[in-house]
Amino acid sequence: MHITGFHFFWGKSSRKKWDKGGDLIRLCVTTYMCYNLRHLKPIKEMEYHMSNMSSAAMRGAFAATALVLLTLGTSVAGAAERKLYVADFRDKMEGAWIGQCVGVQYGLPTEFQKTCELWSFDELPVWKPDMFNGALDNDDLYVELTFIRSLEQYGLDVSVRQAGIDFANTTYPLWCANFNGRNCLRKGIAPPASSHPKYHASPDDIDYQIEADFSGIISPGLPNRAVRLGEQFGRIMNYGDGLYAGQFIGAMYAEAYFRGCRSWKERVAIVKEALKSIPAESKYAQMVRDVLSWYNGGYRPALAWHKAWEKAVEKYGRKDSPMLGKVSSHGIDVKINGAFILIGYLWGEGDIEKTMKVATACGNDSDCNPANALGILGCQLGAKAFGPKYVGELDRGKTFASSPYKWDDLIAVSEKLARQIVVAEGGSIGRDEKGEYFLIPVQESKTSAFFDSLKPGPCGGERYTEEEMKRILYKPQDRSGSASEKK
Repeated sequence: MHITGFHFFWGKSSRKKWDKGGDLIRLCVTTYMCYNLRHLKPIKEMEYHMSNMSSAAMRGAFAATALVLLTLGTSVAGAAERKLYVADFRDKMEGAWIGQCVGVQYGLPTEFQKTCELWSFDELPVWKPDMFNGALDNDDLYVELTFIRSLEQYGLDVSVRQAGIDFANTTYPLWCANFNGRNCLRKGIAPPASSHPKYHASPDDIDYQIEADFSGIISPGLPNRAVRLGEQFGRIMNYGDGLYAGQFIGAMYAEAYFRGCRSWKERVAIVKEALKSIPAESKYAQMVRDVLSWYNGGYRPALAWHKAWEKAVEKYGRKDSPMLGKVSSHGIDVKINGAFILIGYLWGEGDIEKTMKVATACGNDSDCNPANALGILGCQLGAKAFGPKYVGELDRGKTFASSPYKWDDLIAVSEKLARQIVVAEGGSIGRDEKGEYFLIPVQESKTSAFFDSLKPGPCGGERYTEEEMKRILYKPQDRSGSASEKK
């Protein structure tokens, strides 16, 4: 920033002797601005003011500036960093998984019972603690545990081809984009071609959006890793907006580790940060911007949530909507369901019950949408916020469907992968008097390339080799939800 960029902040009256209050604060803020913009060099305007300070004022200013820098999580040695104590990470990470499980089980009885039609709160289920364990058998969870297993077995750099083989060999029932993607794999079409509209009938279905939670849960403060994991796993079954939806959800989780729930500003900040991780020209990004505008930045008077729902349905939920992608049906497009996730998350006001009720009441895929919304909120709140009402009957001895993991195993492997990711992304793990911590670099968000399923880019036509096909054990299926048959 050129020095003249500071004149508005300092004002004409600033060329006076420093007082003990306002000008000291101005120095702290300006110093932080200079630092954060990577301009740690003498600035004439600051030099003038510093020359007019008493030694006591100077010491106080630098002490206050140091406090500002430490509070904002910056490191003088290099790029800005944020500190996350491992104990806090564990609480938030488990809170994310709990929130996802509670949300999906709460909304399950309503799933696709209403499409673009509201539920009244009186019609919604009543949560009971014994509902929780059903999540361990839900496709909202078991698909992403397949991805976690691939990362654990083959490492963070597992190829999309290997991830595709692992996914092809699953036997759990699948629908929509997941079903079509797995069938492509079993026919020998390797990813990313397996999700290309040339071969895939519904790449804008909701699937990677509902199973991308893992990518942010294991990437605290690291949205670029969540985007990369989308390229490794989301490209198996989704393309364009279908992929960006999952990357957006992953980036929300990544940011949620550093946001509280005291204010609407925290939720809006998470959404805005995640928006930087997907192509701005995508229709999904347009949907996110629309929902934020309907929320009105959190200021009042904002639209009531059901009025925002009406706007979302009108623009993104109709069969003849120009915003509709290549989907199985209009009700399962990622954009309308993504809008319902955000309506539940933003208008839920940081409250567990209200968040899952609003997201569920929006209809459509009304188990997966509250799972995403409440999972992100759970990451902000932490596991401690979910008392016996929600987890009192959690069966820690039960194994997730089609997975080697029990609950405590999932928590352990999530931390194991997060530790690897923090280091791989240039962070470090340290310890001080308060305990072990992650020092996480602040990333400049990067996005995947822009594609539109209705106007797709070139297809590479990737195919599995004969040797790779020997490792795929199952035949393509005739219909979604059916049992897998060995070759």
